This record gives sequence, structure tokens and C-alpha cells, in this order.
Amino acid sequence: MSSRASPASPAHTDRSRVPSRGLLLSGFLVLWMLGILARLYDLQVIQYVDLLARAQRQRQRTIEIAPERGTLFDRQMNPLAMSLGVDSVFAVPSEIPEPETVARLLAPVLGLEAGDLAGRFQAFHSFCWVKRKVSTQEATRVRELNLKGIYFQRETQRFYPKADLASQVVGYLGMDDRGLGGLEYSLDNSVRGTPGRVLLATDARHRSFHSTTWPGQPGKNVVLTLDEKIQYIAEKALAAGVEKYHATGGTAVVQNPNTGEILAIANEPTFNPNEYQKSPPEALADRGVSWVFEPGSTFKLVAVAAALEEKLTNPDEIINCQNGAIVLAGHTIHDHKRYGDLSVTDVLVNSSDVGVIKLGLRLGEDRLYKYIRDFGFGAKTDVELPGEERGLLRPPNRWSGISIGEISMGQEIGVTALQLVAAYSAIANGGILFEARIVRDIFQGTAHETPAPASGRRVVSERTAGMLKEMLAAVVERGTGKPARPAGYSAAGKTGTAQKIDPSGAYSHSHYVASFIGLAPVGKPVVTILVAIDSPVGAIYGTEVAAPVFRSIAEQTLNYLDTPQDNPSRWPQVISSDLAQPAVQKRASRAGHLPNDHELTGAAPSPVHPATYSPTPPAGDAAVRPASYPPAAATMMLDEGPLVKVPDFSSLPARLVAEECQKLGLELNLSGSGLVVEQKPAAETRVPERTRIWVRLAR
Repeated sequence: MSSRASPASPAHTDRSRVPSRGLLLSGFLVLWMLGILARLYDLQVIQYVDLLARAQRQRQRTIEIAPERGTLFDRQMNPLAMSLGVDSVFAVPSEIPEPETVARLLAPVLGLEAGDLAGRFQAFHSFCWVKRKVSTQEATRVRELNLKGIYFQRETQRFYPKADLASQVVGYLGMDDRGLGGLEYSLDNSVRGTPGRVLLATDARHRSFHSTTWPGQPGKNVVLTLDEKIQYIAEKALAAGVEKYHATGGTAVVQNPNTGEILAIANEPTFNPNEYQKSPPEALADRGVSWVFEPGSTFKLVAVAAALEEKLTNPDEIINCQNGAIVLAGHTIHDHKRYGDLSVTDVLVNSSDVGVIKLGLRLGEDRLYKYIRDFGFGAKTDVELPGEERGLLRPPNRWSGISIGEISMGQEIGVTALQLVAAYSAIANGGILFEARIVRDIFQGTAHETPAPASGRRVVSERTAGMLKEMLAAVVERGTGKPARPAGYSAAGKTGTAQKIDPSGAYSHSHYVASFIGLAPVGKPVVTILVAIDSPVGAIYGTEVAAPVFRSIAEQTLNYLDTPQDNPSRWPQVISSDLAQPAVQKRASRAGHLPNDHELTGAAPSPVHPATYSPTPPAGDAAVRPASYPPAAATMMLDEGPLVKVPDFSSLPARLVAEECQKLGLELNLSGSGLVVEQKPAAETRVPERTRIWVRLAR
């Protein structure tokens, strides 16, 4: 019988599969454990730093606390800007049991909207500001409410103890304690310091349970070259001049010519930096460094100085002024008066355009341009103030055929007040142009960062500077600068009147810049002072508008500095208390009655009538430009003209009255403010051109 193999039974097959399944399961478990270990290694080792930082961000909040800013002092260590400690209110919304109720209680106390405050509580969990830098009264009332989840943080608030004094120079801050203007902006890195921090720790429900504070580093203190009292003198005198002539604004700069230090920069209009948000934008600008204007006759100094330095002339040389007319590139430029032979000194005293143009022609374009640049025009002075302009100056290859004449007499060029002051200071100190300086020292504790003394470079010789001082002194003694003579002191300087440019690009017939710049005393100058007033009404010439403001500033400043008097023939005057009166009082004091008829007799000067434009400057002040540049026709000065009829000015504002008088060639004398209530001569009266019209305004 043969034998055969029997097939494997099912039970045997199942037993053989058991080890293979166990191996698979074991392998899976091993891989799963390895994956977990790898993930743990990744989380605990590789991503540890990042995850720890994320965890800290979730349970911690860092609040930056502004540091205490350094104090700004004047040169006598009087504070102009300082920081005071104030409370800021913040909330931890997760701790507030009834956000809407708390919002309704806080809102009226802090002057906020309840809906907005409740929305903030809903949007944030661990922290939100309620109101920063609250007043003492507000902080007291919030504390009295004793609300859960409402806390206080100590911060600093900038305070300007002198309010609007030197406000454009000092500047102002935003809510984040960063400078937005003036020295607060330009010196922000030094004055601001290093911010502090507050670390709030919260639990899983965003409830604060711990806080840690790191104090910041306070900012550095700054001592300025400004003198608080001289600044006050300049501001009050400028404000009185601007208000008297209803001008749109102005600037006055006082500089020590021997060091370049700026003693005062006054601006009108001004503002209170404690409440700068309430001020119009034009009040925030520092006109001393940012306003570019044509200097007019004050710029004649450059051409005369260059001609003297190059030995092309001398103060006693006689120049034929050609009966007040000169032709350049087919264009005739006329003087304000028909001068014949004048010495170079008298060219400056009488402000003869023709005489100065002849000196400019002797120099030539390249040499004239060189001296303009040497005196600092066309470049920034690099003073520490922000927003400084470089002015307007084209190179000779872009000049027209008459540019050398126009620039010689102060047109076709734009300057800043600080540039002009620096140029005259160079004459005052013997020919050295110093860098303008407004920062005297920066210190923190006993560590000082005193800037190096201002560097200077010679622009003209001491001999030339001495001759120019004598010539400018003659302008004040017997020329257009007579109204600028300070009582008890000698002075030297120059008036200027320049037409402004209309938006159309043509020269305006109703808007001018009236200026005067000078130095005093002449022998040993202590100060250089510039006054420039923008768009005066009723009078437009530097001799009428700006020179008296210079006199007021010079008299008070020299007396304050205990400067020995060198001109005792003129009795010293008491400092006018009117300069310190509030604007309302000053307006009221000037809103008096018009003069009697006998006072008007002889008030009008001899009529001189312009045939192409009006008005005509008084002798020696400044030439007035035709309406467009280059002008299409010459301007003729006639000796006689027809009578004009005086308009009815009743109920008109000052500016309309001024424009009408200028159209008719009438001189205007305004008093008061508001609308016209009285005038002399009466309406419909026929008078010669250049007759003075007296007008009183009231509200």
C-alpha cells in the first residue's frame, strides 16, 4: 500500500501567523515611540527658545515708559522746557467685572466717550490705556472711584513754563514724547533718553498677578545761547510792530557778532507749545530760519563790501548816478530819486540803486557771485534748528543780462533772516563770518559735551569792515536809518523794502517785506539785530515799519547788557512798558481819535508820482520793482500829477483800505482794529497824490 503526505491543518496555519503579527505590532510601537521622542526632542531642544518666548508673550505684556526728557535752559539757566511727573490711567480688562458700568463711570471723569471706552475693554484682555497723562484733578477723581481692574502708571509730561516765549525755537512734543518741532525735534536723540519698561505677568485667564519695572535713562540737559530777557524784549517789540501795521507776520533776530551766538529769535505769529494743537500751522514755523525773502536794499552791503575789498573804489570816490537811470541789456532801471554825483558813502546813505549797480558792474558776475557765497548766502548756516532753508541763489551761468544789476540791489535773490544777520555780524566784528550757534552746552550730571567754539573765516579785511561800519553809521545818522537810532547809543545799519512775489509769479503792488538790520554800538558792537515784517498795511517801507522796532530792541537790550553809552547827546529813554501790554490793551491804547485838522496841515510830503506803478519809496529806502520780471518797460518818476478823489472807507477792513490807497498813490495812517469808523480827509475830497490819509478802525 502506498503512503501520501497529508495537507497542513488550519490550526497549524494560524499558529504560524502569530509571531509575524507580533513583530509588526512591536515594530509599530517602536516607531511610534521613536516619533514621540523625536517630537519631544524637537519641542524641548530645537524649538525650546522660540516656544518659551511665545509662552512669555502670551502671559506677559511689556509697556514702554517714556523716560524723563532733559531740561532746556537759556544761557542764564532759566528753564524753557522741563518734564513733570504725571499719572496715566490703564486697565486690565480681564479683571473688570462689568466693563460697560466701569466705562460709564470713567468716561465723564476723564472726558471720554463711554461707548469708545467700553469697546476698548472688549477688544483687549490683559492691558489697554484708558487715558495718558491726566491732570491731578482727574487722577484724584479716578482714585476715589476705586474701580477694580483700573490702575495708574507714573509718566512724565513736557511743560513749557514760559508758554509762548521762544516757542518756535524750543519746539513741542507729541503724545509719544517725541519732538515734533524746534530744538525738541533736532536734539531729540540727546534730550529724550532711554525708555523704561513695565512687565505685567498674567495667568491663563489673563489676570495680572505680578509686575516688574525697569527705570529708563533720563535725557541730557541743554543750555542754549538764548537769553530769556532779550528774547522777551524782541518778541514784545516785534509783536507791537506787526500789530501796529496789521502785518501777516515777521521775525527779529539778535546775535552776538563776536561769537556767532544767537541771543534771540522772535517770530510772529507765535503759539503756546503746551497747547500746540490749538495753533494754526503758520504759527508753528520758525521764520528766522525757514522764511526766504528778497532782502532789497539791505543786500547792497555785499556789492559795496566786495568793491572796497577789491580796491575798486573807496568811501570818498564820486560816482555819477546819471540822473537816476541806467540801462542794462536794453532795460532802463530808474532810481527812486534823480541823483547826480554821489560819494560811495552817500550811495549807501541814499540807497542809490544806480550807484550800487555801477559798483556791481565793476566787480563782474564771477567776483560778485564769489563774495555773495563768501558771505554765506545760498548755503545753510548749519545752526542746530530744524527746517533751515539755504535761500535762492543762481550761479552766474544762469543770470540774465540785467541780473548783475538786480542782484547788486537785492533782487533776484532769496535769503533767510539768519543769513543776513550773520553777514552783518561779519562787518561788526572786523570781517570774520562766524557759524551761527544756538546750543551752548549739553550735560548730564557732571559730564559735559560743550560744543567747540564757533569757527569763523575771514570774508573781508578789517580795514574794509571798518570803512563799512562808518558808512552804515552814516545811514543811521543822516540817511533812511534815522528812526533806528537808539537813545544813548550809536548804531549802524540799513533799511530795506522788497516787493513780494504773487502766486502768478509777478511782483506784487500791495505786499512788501519791510526790514532793517543794524549793529550797535558802532565802536565795539555788542549786538547785531534784524527786523523783517511781512506785508505791513498802512506803511510799507523799512524806515517807517522796521527801523523803530530795531530801535526799541536795541535800546532795551543794550541797557539790559549794561553796555556803556557812547552817544550821550541823545538822552536815554525809559524802557516802554507798552511793549509788555497784552495785545488787547495795545489795540485799545492805539484806537484813539484821529488828529485834528490843524495836525494834518503839512503832513503830506511833496507829491512824487509814479507813472507805471505805486507807491514810491521815500528817499533812500528801496527801489520798487515793476509788476513782472524781467520788466517790459522802464519806470518814470514824475514831479507833478493830477488830484485824486478820496474814497469812502466807511465799514471797510484795513487791508481793503490799504489796497485802495496804494492804487491811488495815497499814504495811509491806521489806528485801531476792526472796520473803519472815521477818516480824514473826508470822502470825496480831492487831494494830491502821496497825501496822508488818517483812518480809525473799531470793532
